[in-house]
Amino acid sequence: MPLTPLTFRPGINREITSFANEGGWWDCDKIRFRNGYPETIGGWTSFTSSSLNGVARSLLPFVDLTGKEYVAAGTGSKYYVVNGGVPSDITPIRETTAAGDITVSATTGSSVVTVSDTGHGATAGAYVTFSGLTALGGDITALILNAEHVVVSVVNANVYTIDVTTLATAGDTGNGGASGVGAYQINPGTNSAVFGTGWGTGPWSRGTWGSSFSSGSATSALQIWSQDTFGEDLLFNNRGGNIYLWDATNPSDRAVALEDLAGAQSAPTVASRVLVSERDRHTIAFGCDPELDPGVQDPLIIRFANQESYTEWRTLETTTAGELRISQGTKIVTAVQTKQQILVLTDVSAHAMQYIGAPLTFGLTELSANISVAGPNVAVPAGDVVYWMGRNEFYSYAGQVMQVDCTVKDYVFSDINRQQIEKIVGGHNAAFGEVWWFYPSASSEENNRYVVYNYMQDVWYYGALNRSAWVDRGVFPYPLAVDSSGNMYTHEFGISDGSENPPTGIGAFIQSSPMDMGDGDKYMFGRRLIPDITFRSSTGSPSATFTIQALNFPGGLPFGDYPTDGMRTSTVPVEQYTRQTFVRIRGRAMSIRVESDETNTSWRLGIPRLELRTDGRK
Repeated sequence: MPLTPLTFRPGINREITSFANEGGWWDCDKIRFRNGYPETIGGWTSFTSSSLNGVARSLLPFVDLTGKEYVAAGTGSKYYVVNGGVPSDITPIRETTAAGDITVSATTGSSVVTVSDTGHGATAGAYVTFSGLTALGGDITALILNAEHVVVSVVNANVYTIDVTTLATAGDTGNGGASGVGAYQINPGTNSAVFGTGWGTGPWSRGTWGSSFSSGSATSALQIWSQDTFGEDLLFNNRGGNIYLWDATNPSDRAVALEDLAGAQSAPTVASRVLVSERDRHTIAFGCDPELDPGVQDPLIIRFANQESYTEWRTLETTTAGELRISQGTKIVTAVQTKQQILVLTDVSAHAMQYIGAPLTFGLTELSANISVAGPNVAVPAGDVVYWMGRNEFYSYAGQVMQVDCTVKDYVFSDINRQQIEKIVGGHNAAFGEVWWFYPSASSEENNRYVVYNYMQDVWYYGALNRSAWVDRGVFPYPLAVDSSGNMYTHEFGISDGSENPPTGIGAFIQSSPMDMGDGDKYMFGRRLIPDITFRSSTGSPSATFTIQALNFPGGLPFGDYPTDGMRTSTVPVEQYTRQTFVRIRGRAMSIRVESDETNTSWRLGIPRLELRTDGRK
């Protein structure tokens, strides 16, 4: 009997019906396409010895002058540099009190300690480190008190509470002595955007009289960090906050605000993003306070320091420092460096910022006034092209701004948690010519899904994976990513899921759209399958499961949701050296699904063949 080759177009297409997509792939997870054929993605293994505190939404690998390799990571609670897999906390100190400003008290039977500090300025979730306190007289010793603590609750402007985990006894009646000092780290941001409701929220006359309205903009902004290197030193900014410097020559020291550095002149005190231009070495602050109005943020202002400096920001005849303002949009959302210029994206427009030399230093050119951008971390440079995810479409810039045709656009944008859209993060995977975006589905508060554009093959695919930040190989030989629990991983390393010990299998599958058996006007009988699949495995006998589904009619339902009485299934396991396997399947149309979830199993699919003959319905 003749063998029919099962050939499919590369990529996933969800923009048409499953039957209209005959000869194409319809659904997948943990699959990529290489040379037009599907294969499982690479595995991952732990990179850090312990998890980060809070959700990291951006990563930056860099190297100091001694060759030490670091990864910078900012979370909603802290800022870290990771060296040798060990995270070090470099979160800046907001304020250090004078000796004696701190007093504490405890209640018998409780581990909650009340702290008094006039005008403390701390918020819930902030970190404070005490020194100089004495024991309270019972079980709460000086060693317990003189440590880092998290602010549990703020009672008022002068009082807050911490939890020392040790229950106070009747003897704990002291107040910590007269020499207590508190070192307050900068207040944390939120791990999720909070949207307001109620009277006065939203536009006038929206909804019925007296009804509440859910705001379309966040009332509590998500904490997102940006960072760049100045030589071996690290510059970073928490959106809406200050710009800080971490000096690699003193790696145990915490970062310091630019305005507090020796010799600092007119440095910005609030910004939305920071980067250092590669060609001309200017430190640039986006969405910052103007030079003549310090402390008042203008979300469309761009300021740049004197060349080769991060302390001199004065606009003088003797400096190359200066200031620009974008006229389109309401705020600068992000900026990304390309080989020739800096692409600046506002909420509605795209601009090219280019070094032009004296006397203006930089110039701005509007590229488009009709774009959108999903969040601060969605723009991904890939060679000479920048790709980014908008609110309902994808874009590219390679000399001009263009929308990128996407065959999974409706599938992705109809299943996004719009209130947490700023959590979306993009990343480059150069080894496979891919740009990844991790996003929160409609039912999730954190990124739990991804969509991939393979620009080398011009195809799209997607899947499920919890990642809050991603950075490509470069300083390190493999991409790095972190999940919403603060665990950092080396990706494309091995072929198993290393988030657990021992590693587990990666659940991967791909499923085709239905294709006619014969011309679709007759019932066909499938008897024999010749699998064309190559396995990669470090141990054992790898296998995958082939499932063939047969249908009589399209039925008008999305593929995979057909009633069981209209679908017949034949499932067969295929091992590494399987030459043929026998199936029994009848129908007018059929689809194929290949899947695996075993440890140390990876595969690449070729062109399977199915033996078909004309057959009756029964």
